[in-house]
Amino acid sequence: MSAHPGAPNPFRQPKAVWAVAFACVISFMGIGLVDPILPALSSQLHATPSQVSLLFTSYLVVTAVAMLVTGFVSSRIGAKRTLIAGLALIVVFSALAGSSGSISGIVGFRAGWGLGNALFIATSLAVIVGSASGGFSGAIILYETALGVGIAVGPLLGGELGSISWRGPFFGVAVLMATALVATVVLVQPTPAPARRASVLDPLKALRHRGLLTMGLTALCYNWGFFTVLGFAPYPMGLGTHQLGYVFTGWGVLVALFSVFGAPWLQARFGIARTLYLNLALFAVDILVIGLFTDSRATLITAVIVAGAFIGINNTITTQAVMTVSPVERPTASSAYGFVRFIGGGLAPYAAGKLAEHYGVHAPFYVGAAAVVIGIGVLATGHSLLADAERAQAAEAAGHTPDQAQQDRLEQQALAEDVGSAS
Repeated sequence: MSAHPGAPNPFRQPKAVWAVAFACVISFMGIGLVDPILPALSSQLHATPSQVSLLFTSYLVVTAVAMLVTGFVSSRIGAKRTLIAGLALIVVFSALAGSSGSISGIVGFRAGWGLGNALFIATSLAVIVGSASGGFSGAIILYETALGVGIAVGPLLGGELGSISWRGPFFGVAVLMATALVATVVLVQPTPAPARRASVLDPLKALRHRGLLTMGLTALCYNWGFFTVLGFAPYPMGLGTHQLGYVFTGWGVLVALFSVFGAPWLQARFGIARTLYLNLALFAVDILVIGLFTDSRATLITAVIVAGAFIGINNTITTQAVMTVSPVERPTASSAYGFVRFIGGGLAPYAAGKLAEHYGVHAPFYVGAAAVVIGIGVLATGHSLLADAERAQAAEAAGHTPDQAQQDRLEQQALAEDVGSAS
């Protein structure tokens, strides 16, 4: 995974790290699990696509806003208890969603699911980065592997369970998350609360720093395109629940493969900046193809599956870059970044449904492609920050810790930005 000879294997980890990674797999399964049942929900519960898309919107917008309080909570009760609280909320609200009989009820319970998701996601990344052997890059690769596997398996399981009943995927998540909860309780060691208690305002204050804000806004634009494809593409395909599950499993497999293998190779060969620019440009073209050929089922299916490659590359490289360029503690950076990017992911599916109702089925994808292009422009304003991230990661690969490689630079950057904001 790393180009550096003799680098530790990112997949040789303590049991506690594997327990959290397993829980991450199940958590990320929840993203794609509902995709195969979206048309079924629309027809069986007599709801429009924009109404059904609120399953994504309530889940992701609540996740985004709740990201602001994850540091506040974990700094008071510790990381393990925060993970347990998040997992428990997901178990409860996914089961309640499965027992609901209306779209409004499912949307409401998905919001509670999003709260648990926020507590879990931000904390799990910090725990894996802090506990994993194999260095910072290895920890990110492990985290993105969990994301990719979850995204790949989610639609397949959703298609199988959804073919029995649309309630199946929700109950399936509840059972799997309960298993992850037990593994976390048993295998993850108790973690003391940090010496400094975080404030709810810390993530918002962190966004004053140009690097974090630039990467967050880029991710917002990228996630608009990502969740337009994920949340709306199932409707024009006109496939059954099983078939949709297979299509999005193919998509998820590419997410996993390019997260773990493609992204490190491309980054080593072309660098962070060129890889991100090229990847985002190709992703925008792919979404445009979906918009132009929405009436061609074969083209639509192919383009949706191919999109998984671009999503996998972007997820891994962007996560590493944002954690590297952020001049704040990593849990705070994770919360601030998650807050901004999930806003785009939450609003996009609902906007896609409304655009399709008023302007036709092609319009959501045109807007999604345009959003990704805007993200390239935003990223270009922070080009020097990407170069800093490359130097810091190269220093770590050479045997220096991220703190040794970055501490002076980050302190100087934070001081300069604080002075600038005060003047």
